[in-house]
Amino acid sequence: MVHNNLGLFIITNSLAVILELSLNFELIMTNYTLQASREWWSQRWLDLLDSYRFKKRLERARNYARQGNVLSIEFKGAKVLARVQGSEVEPYKVSLSLEPFSDEEWGYVIETMSKKAIFAAKLLAGEMPQNIEEVFTANGLSLFPFTLSDIRSKCSCPDKANPCKHVGAVYYQLGDRFSEDPFVLFKLRGRTKEQIISDLRNLRSAKIEVSRTKTSDVKQPITNNQYTIKLNSFWQYNEPLDSSLVVIAPSASETVLDVLGLIPLGKEEESVLNITSSEVAMKYLETVYQDVRQKAVLAAMNVGES
Repeated sequence: MVHNNLGLFIITNSLAVILELSLNFELIMTNYTLQASREWWSQRWLDLLDSYRFKKRLERARNYARQGNVLSIEFKGAKVLARVQGSEVEPYKVSLSLEPFSDEEWGYVIETMSKKAIFAAKLLAGEMPQNIEEVFTANGLSLFPFTLSDIRSKCSCPDKANPCKHVGAVYYQLGDRFSEDPFVLFKLRGRTKEQIISDLRNLRSAKIEVSRTKTSDVKQPITNNQYTIKLNSFWQYNEPLDSSLVVIAPSASETVLDVLGLIPLGKEEESVLNITSSEVAMKYLETVYQDVRQKAVLAAMNVGES
């Protein structure tokens, strides 16, 4: 009888352990699936919550958010106002806010955004650019809060801890809102979607207008290529040519020496090199002829006179 009770106890406890492991595994897989389906900016917000050291309080807040205890969320300027149903009949009032940026700070941010068309294109498409945080850090700002202490929160519940589970539930609901509309995060910093898009369009239009004005102000040089042409003297040139531009090439036509032929000299004048006297004389006369012709051309061009 004792052995049977011991065996039943072991089996019961084993089933309880298996059931708990199964529930934990299901919870882990659910969280992983939700995390994978979230946009990166929404997950960035939730990662901030997970860094909170009071894990049990966050778990109760997450359950509140999943069970629909957050009855309403509305924005009043840069502040979030919510109603969360707790253990009392009357819902608790929750308010959240971040430090809004000034108009001057937003002006610098919009100016930086306008320099990259990808930012405007993605925001117009309802997406948060992956490196949008760089726009803010370049101007000494941070779009996301660094810690939960950067978030101003208040709840009407008697719990003195902050954030309480009601505030935490609103945190998680905002994470879902971020996935649906990334401009919610901008709204917490003091700018609505309409304001950001309008500012971007106005700034880009102003830059285009300035560019057009600068282009129109540049005076194009006026050129007058119409010249009076005198056909009668077009092919005449009465000035001497520059000698450096003149190249005198030997004529390809027959010379006087070619017409006269070899000089009839006796064969006894033939040299030992098998060259006749006539050929020797002709070679010499050709050299003299070339020199005389060169000087005649130069004289005709008024070149080389001393």
